[in-house]
Amino acid sequence: MVQDGELARRAGRGESAAAAELLTRIRPGVVRYCWAHLGSLRHAPVSPDDVAQEVCLAVFEALPRFRDRGMPFAAFVFRIAANKVADAYRAARAASSTQPIETLPEAADDQWDPERRAVTADLSRRVLRLLADLSDTQREIVVLRVAAGLSADEVGAVLGMTPAAVRMSQSRALANLRARVRDQDAADEVVA
Repeated sequence: MVQDGELARRAGRGESAAAAELLTRIRPGVVRYCWAHLGSLRHAPVSPDDVAQEVCLAVFEALPRFRDRGMPFAAFVFRIAANKVADAYRAARAASSTQPIETLPEAADDQWDPERRAVTADLSRRVLRLLADLSDTQREIVVLRVAAGLSADEVGAVLGMTPAAVRMSQSRALANLRARVRDQDAADEVVA
């Protein structure tokens, strides 16, 4: 199987088959990453799917300048994703301080029905509440490892950590999350 870095070089030279294969590989993780970070934003000017699309476009625009410097290609992709997510947060903050519009723009063609979108948004809000108690680094590790599906080596390259440090931090973060879920379940049983 061709490595992502090699596909990126070929796609950067204009090979459409390599570009299609590269997009097929990176898009699912990018979408999960954006939903993990942005799924709970209400009244955001862009949806997590829109941001994921922007990430993919930015990756492909940057491919001609991509140089393999010994880091996984995923580090290149998710650094772009982190920047686009930060841009979306800034845009959401700016939008929350503006006046609502009287007419809604025409809705984009969406593959998800309203029920699926609502369930996904609710789940994202619940997960983000749990993740809020983690440190910024632990939260990013969990999102990159679990939502985006990156390896410890790839996450280490994105965050400037060793793979062993990534695995240790992930283990601590997941233990913390398990304890919080157990505590929450126990509290729910008392209430019920």
